[in-house]
Amino acid sequence: MLIAASLVLMMTTPALALFYGGMSRSKSVLNMMMMSFSAIGIVGIVYVLWGWSMSYGDQDVAMLFNNPFETFGLKGIEGVDYIFVGFQLTFAVITAALISGAVADRLKFSAWVVFLPIWVTLSYFPLAHMVWGGGFLSHAEGGLAALIFGTTEAAGEIVANVAPVDYAGGTVVHINAGVAGLVLAILLGKRLGFGKEPIKPHNLPLTMIGAGLLWFGWFGFNVGSIVFPADGSEESNATFLAETSLVWLNTTVATAAAIVGWMVVEKIRHGKATSLGAASGVVAGLVAITPACGALSPVGAILLGLTSGALCALAVGLKYKFGYDDALDVVGVHLVGGLVGTVGIGLLAVSGGLFYGDGVKLLVVQVAIALFAMFWSAVATLVVALAIKAVMGLRVDEENEIDGLDFSEHGESGYELGTSRGRGRSSVAGTTTDKVKEGAGA
Repeated sequence: MLIAASLVLMMTTPALALFYGGMSRSKSVLNMMMMSFSAIGIVGIVYVLWGWSMSYGDQDVAMLFNNPFETFGLKGIEGVDYIFVGFQLTFAVITAALISGAVADRLKFSAWVVFLPIWVTLSYFPLAHMVWGGGFLSHAEGGLAALIFGTTEAAGEIVANVAPVDYAGGTVVHINAGVAGLVLAILLGKRLGFGKEPIKPHNLPLTMIGAGLLWFGWFGFNVGSIVFPADGSEESNATFLAETSLVWLNTTVATAAAIVGWMVVEKIRHGKATSLGAASGVVAGLVAITPACGALSPVGAILLGLTSGALCALAVGLKYKFGYDDALDVVGVHLVGGLVGTVGIGLLAVSGGLFYGDGVKLLVVQVAIALFAMFWSAVATLVVALAIKAVMGLRVDEENEIDGLDFSEHGESGYELGTSRGRGRSSVAGTTTDKVKEGAGA
């Protein structure tokens, strides 16, 4: 578990920082990376203070969240339980950091810093409790699944007849972050030049390295989320090993298939398969298999990956059709991929899946929890963002956006190569140099 937690922490930095940093423009690369680093700093502290308490505990509030003061500051937590706190902390961090890709090039860093602790409090911690802490989106009596298809008694506990499945965060992490990114992108408005001139990634090798590191770290994300506790017996250990092995293999083959799915769509639509598409396909496959990794066969995982890669490749273009500027495709990859994985369980799960002859009940439950997660995240994000906008504003001014957020927000430049192009001012001398005001140019 400690190794798994460390792998998930690596997913935020350096993996996500490199992935998003390479996709951004050269004049905002440090700002993009700083959003991931600041997510670790802020959310990590908040999680210890009240995040764990809101997510897990015995003082449930309306099945929506747990009492934030029950174990405030990890009061009463000790020993081996710290392992589970640490592991769950890294999930909260990466979820918040994922949102940053939707707001690249135009969000005030100060607004981001204020947004992080409030958003995880109102959106992430409640959804974590609802899904994994015995709340409204779990198998618990009184939960959404129980309300739809009733309950039964199992091992002395009243549980839903059809239990929802989210192995490692399809709803809590990816749908949650994807919806939040969409809401923020709409409220912020489009980047200067969006839809009028090309806004291209400035360093695709960084993005590909980041994608590879994300894939590596994701084994901690999925395999570390083992839901069967081994008790030391030979039978228990065998079951534990079987589940972790299946999860590892499904994570691998679904991601491999998503790369292929994305590249095929690119080849058909544009005549070329791109490195950005391959890197994005990696993430699309990882996102989709996250909730489903323990419920599918390897063949089912391949089908899910192919579907996610293809649909996400198509979905990233929706921002041009509908006019929202999801800068680094958080909506197209994480929201769509999270929906593919969450809903796909209802079709492909070896136990309960429609394609295995078990009817539509699990599919109905999976659709219901996905829709509720979208609703919760949208409302929470809208409340937080509108409050911040009213008090301090969300977007940098036009001059700073043109200059680039590296200088305007941090007083630095990602590249000191003897030219002012793409950064506007020198962060070394601290004085204004000849600026190239290129609008949306790199």
